[in-house]
Amino acid sequence: MCCKISLFTCPVCGNSLEINGKSYKCINNHTFDSAKSGYVNLLTSDRMNAKNPGDNKLMVKSRSDFLDKGYYGHLLEKLCESVYEIVSENNVILDAGCGEGYYTSGIYNYLCDRKMAIQSAGIDISKHAVDKAAKRCHDIQYAVGSIFHIPVSDSSCNILLNVFAPFCRDEFLRIINDGGYMVMVIPGRKHLWELKNIVYERPYENNPKPEKIDGFVFWKKYNVQRQIELESNEDILNLFAMTPYFYNTRITDREKLSELNFLKTNTEFEILIYRKGDA
Repeated sequence: MCCKISLFTCPVCGNSLEINGKSYKCINNHTFDSAKSGYVNLLTSDRMNAKNPGDNKLMVKSRSDFLDKGYYGHLLEKLCESVYEIVSENNVILDAGCGEGYYTSGIYNYLCDRKMAIQSAGIDISKHAVDKAAKRCHDIQYAVGSIFHIPVSDSSCNILLNVFAPFCRDEFLRIINDGGYMVMVIPGRKHLWELKNIVYERPYENNPKPEKIDGFVFWKKYNVQRQIELESNEDILNLFAMTPYFYNTRITDREKLSELNFLKTNTEFEILIYRKGDA
């Protein structure tokens, strides 16, 4: 059976991994079997802070059900256009904190439709999220892994995506090649403002992220806004469950949404694009 080189590296020794059937193996015979859906688990026990780290099944299902209805389709569209501006043939794109793969697969399909030859990969610390991502698109390599110990080689990526995910400057600088790009997505100031007004007595705006990041040159910013209308309690609860607010909110405040069957709320996102290098 023919082997091919994976975009991922061995989490034990750091050498390249070859894919042979359903196994990933390095030159030192460290072997990792892929799951039925196609992803590989490269998160070693010494880099886990819990038995099942990351988003659980409920959180992944809530986010998938919500996103698959297209509520954030306007963000995906602008994100695709933003990546298309900077991508070149044979680029390697890594989604660091890919979640269930909604944006990863959306961007990949957008570029493929425009005949761009690229390699795409995604990592996330949640095996439930990565399993869902792998089922979305079998042409993208997915692995369970930590953003703080990314299992890819130095300078191996042309574009790194970081969409609503933890940030690790040192690792991102390590894996992006010289002149490569980092594309971040963060909530805007008034993101989900109307939802917050229902849940909290004193809602607060999101703080903008400083544009300066050592080791990167700020290149461009897009602000993406749209009002969305949710017409079922299920969609409203799914939206709230996929936000970081949910698990930091008192049960009594969460219950304010329990009987709500319609919500019109603003969505606001910032797409920040950086290039690796010194100003």
